[in-house]
Amino acid sequence: MGGQIRGIPGAVLGWDMTAALAMASAMGISPRAVVELLPVIEAVMVRKLNEEREGRRDG
Repeated sequence: MGGQIRGIPGAVLGWDMTAALAMASAMGISPRAVVELLPVIEAVMVRKLNEEREGRRDG
């Protein structure tokens, strides 16, 4: 999802969900599963990406 990240300078805000759903569909993944699971996964990934960015700025 690297190219599908939405952000502002200095922070990741989230994923482009339209692109994520399209990719999941192309991979044959159930849209129902994506709608249930992706928001939870997105929240964790956004938090971790922002933590990594903060760590690089501090160190």
